[in-house]
Amino acid sequence: MDFSTHKPVCIITGEECLVNNGERIAALGKKAYVVTGKRSADACGAMNDVNAVLGKYGIPYVRMNRVTENPPAEMCHEAGRECRENGCDFVVAIGGGSAIDAAKAIAAYAANPEADVMDIYDPAKHPVTDLPLCAVPTTAGTGSETNYYSVLTISNGSQKKTYKSPNAYPNIAFVDPRYTHTLSREYTVSTALDALAHAIESYLSPKSCEASMEAALFAAKEVWDVIFRNADADGDCDEGGFTAKQRERLMYASTAAGIAIDYTGTGFPHPLGYSVTLTYGIPHGRACAAFEGAFLRYNMLRSEGRAKIEELAAYVGADVEEMIRKIPEKGDVQLNLTAEQREEMIDRVAGAGNYANSWYIISRGEMSDIYERLFG
Repeated sequence: MDFSTHKPVCIITGEECLVNNGERIAALGKKAYVVTGKRSADACGAMNDVNAVLGKYGIPYVRMNRVTENPPAEMCHEAGRECRENGCDFVVAIGGGSAIDAAKAIAAYAANPEADVMDIYDPAKHPVTDLPLCAVPTTAGTGSETNYYSVLTISNGSQKKTYKSPNAYPNIAFVDPRYTHTLSREYTVSTALDALAHAIESYLSPKSCEASMEAALFAAKEVWDVIFRNADADGDCDEGGFTAKQRERLMYASTAAGIAIDYTGTGFPHPLGYSVTLTYGIPHGRACAAFEGAFLRYNMLRSEGRAKIEELAAYVGADVEEMIRKIPEKGDVQLNLTAEQREEMIDRVAGAGNYANSWYIISRGEMSDIYERLFG
């Protein structure tokens, strides 16, 4: 299938799409700042492809391979300074959401030497431009290659905060499913659940439109078929237990879901899940999945929400109650928290705007009820 589009990111898909379109990277600048994690970009072959393209066009680069999960804004600020001082004039991000989100912030800090760490969050001090950015996703979950969100940790890692700006969109993204073939089954399921959460939360947003709903429905069905039905399982499997066709379906689902939330944003499972991730190290996709059943159940209480959920379930070929039950089960978050611990986690994300982004807006008391049912 062909999933190429431009909104406003130029998205190029397919096997070897990066090496076959190297001139697109070369057009971004004269010296690259390559942002990766420690090992995954090399293990999956993406770093080798980027190195080959940059070498072919005589473009030198500086590599920053210090990105961790839940990247700190302070680290991105320092990397922006390093990028600028090395004379790099564009950024290449290779990795999952952490690497791409970090690269968006690095591109902003590098282009704005006067910006302090928190200035990217202040509309009065917002960066007026970012360096050009090429995104090469190597996981199938965040869809960060398609949108303008950069989720970073602040306050010594105790909170997540989103930098978003029209300047933060990647200029180009190369979506090659081959780069996901080295991922473990556990990691693949978690990232797929993140894509599913994006699809569901976008579809139930009052901000949704025809374009976002089409992308969300496509993404939800692809993830449901592969993760919950094991569709397209015939054929050779990689070490994670997935066929090439399954990897392709999940990769394009992630991209589609990223497009969907670019229109709408996410709902309350995301901020509630952030606390679980930051406090207990539960992977982001699984943490979101834990709250997805409650998200569906509360939205069923509103006629608009019920109609949308029934449409979604029918499209993926599932029963509503089946989705409410199976998504948290697949997330498999096992925590036993005291009332005080639960309230502390809610306090940490109490001000998030995501709570208003669905047909049913939960109260503080309902947040407490959700945490108690899940982790009490």
